[in-house]
Amino acid sequence: MQKLFFVLVMFIGTASVKAQSIDKIINATETERIERILSSDEMQGRRTFTPGIDKAAAFIADEFKKAGLQPLSGQQGYLQQFTMVRPSFVSAKGTLDGTEIDGRNIVVFTTRPSVTVDEKSGFETVKLGATDTLMQRVGGYIRGTKNVIVFVDPSQERAFRNLVRFKRETYPTDRVVVFVLTDKMPIAYSIQAEHKIIEMKLANVAGMLPGKSKKDEYVVFSGHYDHLGIGKPNADMDSIFNGANDDASGTTAVILLANYFKKLGNNERTLVFVAFTAEEVGGFGSQYFSKQMDPLKVMAMFNIEMIGTDSKWGTNSAYITGYEKTDMGKILEKNLEGSQFKFYPDPYPQQQLFYRSDNATLARQGVPAHTISTSKMDSEKFYHTQDDEIETLDMKNMAEIIKAIAMSSASIVAGKDSPSRVNTSELTR
Repeated sequence: MQKLFFVLVMFIGTASVKAQSIDKIINATETERIERILSSDEMQGRRTFTPGIDKAAAFIADEFKKAGLQPLSGQQGYLQQFTMVRPSFVSAKGTLDGTEIDGRNIVVFTTRPSVTVDEKSGFETVKLGATDTLMQRVGGYIRGTKNVIVFVDPSQERAFRNLVRFKRETYPTDRVVVFVLTDKMPIAYSIQAEHKIIEMKLANVAGMLPGKSKKDEYVVFSGHYDHLGIGKPNADMDSIFNGANDDASGTTAVILLANYFKKLGNNERTLVFVAFTAEEVGGFGSQYFSKQMDPLKVMAMFNIEMIGTDSKWGTNSAYITGYEKTDMGKILEKNLEGSQFKFYPDPYPQQQLFYRSDNATLARQGVPAHTISTSKMDSEKFYHTQDDEIETLDMKNMAEIIKAIAMSSASIVAGKDSPSRVNTSELTR
């Protein structure tokens, strides 16, 4: 009995020490310090390709350095740099079975200045009829691995004209995707397109904590640090979109989690902490990062987006997108048993959030990659407005959410639990 009593006292004492330790690292004061800097006017709304986002990247890199993270393998520092290109349309022309077509009925996704495609080019050919919804297919073709020419029925002209908005930026690739508005499925065709290609530099901010016994298995904690920048002044003459909730809150969480796990020092799996760039202009930062990872070695991804406001269930709660896709949510709930915090399935399934955030690229490759959020997507009144400022956030609740993520991930970080994989056979093009 004395031995049992001693063990019980030791267990309670250890649990108490851990609770005190996490409270010292993740708390409202430290949460506010980081959040206030990231969402300050000095960062100018953190828009891609601006001095403001460069300042934010430098701050995050400094926080990772102070936390004691190592750069990713092959990186000299914390900036994971890559090149994006902006194709500026110059001209397009073509023929279908010998008949000329209007250049306005040709849209080409490419990073080549000059493209010529015909029936001998070896492109996959696709015909989209009146019942095949173009806008539901576009992403699959663009993210795919094949050169494709898609002949689109004229009944979808309105959607076809919207294709241009997808051509903002991309990172270099040799793939070409061609869309042609026509009622034909031609036997012979020739398409030529010219673009002016402008190269632009961007960078994710990333660091890692090597694992002890399972170094080749990775757990990713992420958020995006870019936002909308400076726009037209509102009624209060405020022109800066500070993005305190979207997504300085997620980036703040990533920094605090890096500090916590470094001080804990017992991760069996390698932990990767990354702040993505260019989410607001197409998710290019997370796409580039994901393509540098072997998806079979990524055991879980915790993407954190907009956790600064209460969820629809109030404080001490958050939801997990794609909850039903894997058993990761069940694992997190198990690790939080006895606490006041509760994770819920995504209450906004109609918005398809699972494939709309920075977790999407790895999720499509089978990784149990989920986004954790509290944002009320049907009523978040400051979303993408100049009023998304730190004064609208709840620092205490935000700190509790970050602590819940830390504690709920414990068995995955320790290599004791491995969430089931996303069933990629369910994905459609």
